[in-house]
Amino acid sequence: MSFAASYDVVIVGGAVTGSSVAWHLAADPDFNGRVLVIEKDPSYQCCASALSAASIRQQYSSAINIEISLFGIRFLRAIGETLAVDGEAPAISLHEGGYLFLARDAQQRDILETNHALQTRLGADMLLMDAAELARRWPYLATGDVIAASWGRTGEGWFDGYGLMQAFRRKARALGVTYRAAEAVTIERSGGRVVAVRLNDGERIACGVVVNAAGTGAADLAASAGIPIPIRRKKRLIFTFAAEDTLPGFPMLIDATGAYVRPEGNLYLCGIQPPEDQDDDPAPDDFSVDYPLFEDHLWPILAERVPAFERIKPGRAWAGHYDMNMFDFNAIVGPVPDLSNFYLANGFSGHGLQQSPAIGRGLAEHIIHGRYVTLDLSPLGYQRIVAKTPHVERNIV
Repeated sequence: MSFAASYDVVIVGGAVTGSSVAWHLAADPDFNGRVLVIEKDPSYQCCASALSAASIRQQYSSAINIEISLFGIRFLRAIGETLAVDGEAPAISLHEGGYLFLARDAQQRDILETNHALQTRLGADMLLMDAAELARRWPYLATGDVIAASWGRTGEGWFDGYGLMQAFRRKARALGVTYRAAEAVTIERSGGRVVAVRLNDGERIACGVVVNAAGTGAADLAASAGIPIPIRRKKRLIFTFAAEDTLPGFPMLIDATGAYVRPEGNLYLCGIQPPEDQDDDPAPDDFSVDYPLFEDHLWPILAERVPAFERIKPGRAWAGHYDMNMFDFNAIVGPVPDLSNFYLANGFSGHGLQQSPAIGRGLAEHIIHGRYVTLDLSPLGYQRIVAKTPHVERNIV
């Protein structure tokens, strides 16, 4: 058995999650191994990191997701110092405008209240308000059907997701991580251990540990090692538009219908989960845009909630692919019980950018120390897939 190369850790997928793992490994003084990141698209033009709405929130219903994002916002605030290279600090244009969730009925209100209690207990800066307070703070919203709302006063907002990915990548390379443009197609195992990664040209790379951060390609890669994971490729659309009126302090608005909209410079960025009959798994190269989704479905919802949006000028739109965990829509993170040197970082279902700092830190800790040190990520572990016990999250957006 011959190998062209050998590395202590091979990470398949060089976008934000893979590069976060790589940097956290290289930056840890207890790690002195060699790290290889394999990325099939070195342009990164089609990865979720580049095409996402790029936002962060603590308004989740499960403690682990809240804690992951609490660390995430601290990391984003300090990124200029943490990921600077040769005195050049990355800029990600973090804007803490907050998420604003609206509730139109008692059930939705009760969910907001229950979530708010957990969020604030864990340290998130959330404000729960009634319709009168909502109308006072954002008088340009139509609030006649709203009975409650929740807003992140600090710690929530949006940023340059592509900039975050490149900052991790640049810093990892500066610390000696090797990046290679290639496609990993097979994980080779011997008994209960991974021994190599095979590339599409037949080359085999020996490894001590493999991290599957392959995004929408993660399921095929894991299956090659005999590990089934419920990841499917899903297309999500983002539309932009300009509005005639100035709306000060506009947040990341999450309507009770599931539609969302937020500022993006002088424009607005918006989206909504498409109808089920439009949600088939797309081909890997299908980035076509369904413009009627905006014209016929999304725009009417937004204009009803924000009357000023009746007068807009549509802008550009694009599609991105999510690695959706169809089991419970939460990430699948950590070692595989029967294949201990094979790590998963998959199924982020649209939350990969905001979760990448904590996921990278946690996986690096587990690879180096054999356990999570700062935050226990085991609630997101693969064992729940095997046991068929979903990790329930009621605030999936």
